[in-house]
Amino acid sequence: MAELQDDLHTAAEVDALDDLPLADPFPAEPPAAPADDPDAEPLERAHALLAAHPVADGYSGLPWALRHLPWYDLELGESAVDTDVPRLRQGHVGALFCSLHLPEGLAADRAVAATLEQLDLVRTVIAAHPEGLRLARTAGQVIDARNCGRAAVLLGPATAAALDDSLGILRVLHSLGLRVLTLVGTSWASEAGLTRFGEEVVREMNRLGILADLSGASEQTIRRALASSKAPVLCTRSAARALRPHPANLPDDLLAELGAAKGLCMVPLTAEQTGPSVRDVADHLDHVRAVAGTECVGLSGTYDVGTAHPQDLPDASCYPHLVAELFRRGWTETDLSLLTWGNVQRVLRTADFTARAAQQRREPSTAQIAELDA
Repeated sequence: MAELQDDLHTAAEVDALDDLPLADPFPAEPPAAPADDPDAEPLERAHALLAAHPVADGYSGLPWALRHLPWYDLELGESAVDTDVPRLRQGHVGALFCSLHLPEGLAADRAVAATLEQLDLVRTVIAAHPEGLRLARTAGQVIDARNCGRAAVLLGPATAAALDDSLGILRVLHSLGLRVLTLVGTSWASEAGLTRFGEEVVREMNRLGILADLSGASEQTIRRALASSKAPVLCTRSAARALRPHPANLPDDLLAELGAAKGLCMVPLTAEQTGPSVRDVADHLDHVRAVAGTECVGLSGTYDVGTAHPQDLPDASCYPHLVAELFRRGWTETDLSLLTWGNVQRVLRTADFTARAAQQRREPSTAQIAELDA
């Protein structure tokens, strides 16, 4: 038997196994660039920076896109979508907010069920791809996933209609992992702003640790949410209206207020909102940083939502090209580390801290919309 074991495991084979390199899911070294490539140095610097400070992508439409595919494998690669595990690794994406938004025209009485179905789908996808994805709820779990070589998946934003005007449903969604809620499209978060019930929803979100997303909200809702929320707020898909007059983009006065409140404007990589080139995206990032501050700017890939993307940024693997452009514009490594990773971590940590403090002072709200907004 000993001789048989020696035959099965020779010393040479063991030495050969010892020499095998360990795979790095977020490789620090980029592919070799041609010696005459003028962009080689900024691109190499971009890969090196993202290896240490990966991208926290503020918005992905992957859940709804996957609903229409009869079969997919995100681990091996999936050409039918813009996001899969290989491209997340190539783009150095360490965290991903998966949208639970619903398509326009869906019946209001289907909002709760459809949101739960999307939430269930995301959890199923994560369970089916354990080597590449991991569900995360807190800032600490996001870091743990990153340290284990997985992309952390956070659930949300979801549409406010999914609450069906019930704080109980908000708590149920939170127990299932919801982390972001968009305050638009309801009677209590409308063009007129937040109602008394809307302000109570924000307070309960603070108590639970659910972040408020204000992209697409009215100016009155944005200002009232900034005043009501004890935790930072997000704009998951907003660029600078001064550069491109899209309704979801923010004017300079709101950008300044968002920066003063330590919120986060996550600039989308879509041709419609930011322009047709990577330089246009960089222009918006420059502008948001100048108006709101370095700690108020983040990235939102907005992939798999059916919109066109700028040249050189067609899918989730292309973030190094954007970071290389920002290096060429004089962004420091500190500023870029905040843009890609640090600012999202700060917002998540602050929301976690705010929730723990609020839970010691405040019981779950039992308020009804009929009582507050009668």
